[in-house]
Amino acid sequence: MINLNHANHNAIIKKQKSEQTFSNLSSLLKCYEVAKEQSEDLVFFVEDDYLHFEPMMEEMIASYERIASQLKKELFICPADYPYLYMNNKKTNILIGNKRHWRTVDRSLCTFMTSKIMIDKYWNNFYNTCLDRNDPFEKYLNEIYKMEFCISPLKSLSVHMTNINSSYGLSPFIDYKKIWDENSV
Repeated sequence: MINLNHANHNAIIKKQKSEQTFSNLSSLLKCYEVAKEQSEDLVFFVEDDYLHFEPMMEEMIASYERIASQLKKELFICPADYPYLYMNNKKTNILIGNKRHWRTVDRSLCTFMTSKIMIDKYWNNFYNTCLDRNDPFEKYLNEIYKMEFCISPLKSLSVHMTNINSSYGLSPFIDYKKIWDENSV
């Protein structure tokens, strides 16, 4: 556990309209800083409003290794299949992972896995993501995907528990009622 002192970022992050936005930016920046300073291999950045299915970590790591070695490139890998990625007619590539297919995407939210190599290579994008509330929030991360592979699973390994009316939407082909019933207290 790392104790985050938001005051450490007062001179770095632009003053925000809300304390919550500043807190989110500060927390994200701290995560990126820790990854840059302390990681050696793969890093998984994860937000707190996701449900993850049991095989998620194993499938992400095994698929990362398989696809990265086939492409001979580091990459970014998201655990969620976001419906907002289907709202345009952009071409995508389908890749075979460990136990499922993956597709290339050109956008993500802030939950993804990548390597220390990519964090170092695109440090300015990671850093700039946290300096102010961008529109979209992930603007500088999405710029990376113009040059690097970012992939998302078919079918989702995680579910972003967002408002059903949000622009991101809920992952398709997930039995939400079943998840609810299996986890009711």
